[in-house]
Amino acid sequence: MNQPTNIAPASGKLGVLMPGMGAVATTVIAGVEAIKAGIGAPIGSLTQMGTIRLGKRTDGRSPLIKDFVPLAGLDDLVFGGWDVFPDDAYESAIHAGVLPKDQLDQIKDKLQTVKPMPAVFDRNYVKRLEGSNVKSMKSKWDAVLEVRDDIKRFKADNGCERLVMIWCGSTEIYMAPHEVHNTIESLEKAIKENHQAIPPSMIYAYAALQECVPFLNGAPNLTVDVPAMVELAKQQGVCLGGKDFKTGQTLMKTLLAPGLKARMLGVRGWFSTNILGNRDGEVLDDPESFKTKEVSKLDVLEYILPPELYPELYGDIYHKVRINYYPPRGDEKEGWDNIDIFGWLGMPMQIKIDFLCRDSILAAPLVLDLVLFTDLAQRSGMSGIQEWLSFYFKSPMTSPDLYPEHDLFIQLMKLKNTLRFLQGEDLITHLGQEYYD
Repeated sequence: MNQPTNIAPASGKLGVLMPGMGAVATTVIAGVEAIKAGIGAPIGSLTQMGTIRLGKRTDGRSPLIKDFVPLAGLDDLVFGGWDVFPDDAYESAIHAGVLPKDQLDQIKDKLQTVKPMPAVFDRNYVKRLEGSNVKSMKSKWDAVLEVRDDIKRFKADNGCERLVMIWCGSTEIYMAPHEVHNTIESLEKAIKENHQAIPPSMIYAYAALQECVPFLNGAPNLTVDVPAMVELAKQQGVCLGGKDFKTGQTLMKTLLAPGLKARMLGVRGWFSTNILGNRDGEVLDDPESFKTKEVSKLDVLEYILPPELYPELYGDIYHKVRINYYPPRGDEKEGWDNIDIFGWLGMPMQIKIDFLCRDSILAAPLVLDLVLFTDLAQRSGMSGIQEWLSFYFKSPMTSPDLYPEHDLFIQLMKLKNTLRFLQGEDLITHLGQEYYD
């Protein structure tokens, strides 16, 4: 058995800071308050409902994850954040239309206490969004200083021992890595010079890391997926994670594609289209923001179904992704997939998927788990990219010399083995005892 890691206790309040307090963020906040009030269950949350097998199958040890590792409790969470709209969490949740009003009314008093701070916002990076609750943005460096002040003030006012920041905001326009992202020095210089390669999400991330606050990226934005941010996180001893929450259609791909590969079935084409009517759908109606999301969604199949290893099966896949803004649908997204596969002797077959999902309902438990697991990692002395949390992301961040793992089942095995390692338990390899005798 391994030696357990020395993990600092989860004492005191844990502050959860969210840039972007729209549908996803308010669904998280309302959900936690509903669970605490006994009017809802944390369905979809691994930290709250998942178990973990320890030892051999015959040992019969499968505790809840929250009983196995020292996670922060829901009663210790304090929520805050920034948004371009001044609505408190109750008003924002009503506007988002994800949860029913009668349920929100039961926790109205709690939600009304969560009011967003003025946001760092530049319409050049999110062209379909406009709001009044924004910082003056005299310069990008001034914005960094303001966000750092916001972080300190929130921590002091709420008596928080620790903080985690998780991006729940909009998808920014597509940005390729730039040379100013290569070092901490060049990044800071670019911020001070108002360089166009520094979007608002990077301002939040840089400010968080300088305040030794872990940062998680729930959108496909570049943000912390650059050498300078990774270097800064390691320098500060802070955890990073990202990017882009794995919710609807991509979740289905990471469930189904590994099964097709496991059975050595070929794929000729995979066509995916979505209709979505919430604020995220409106933002993605802009071609430049859509490109950022498209890159995130297209990468998945390339790694799960590698053409270089299986040229006969996956060497010529036609993969197309579309997102259509359709206001009547609201947060109730619908994703259609047509998959052209082939089997024995090349005989063609098809799979059709019609996934009617609720985007924020799928995202909310991911946010909760990511916050709690990242806080655990931080208290365990871990820093830099937390690849073991790839389970939650469409485009998992990795070290530069590694390719991302997209297979959901491999990701889950890595996550649980990391928890076993932290607690000094044997890792599960699924080799039977007969191989050891």
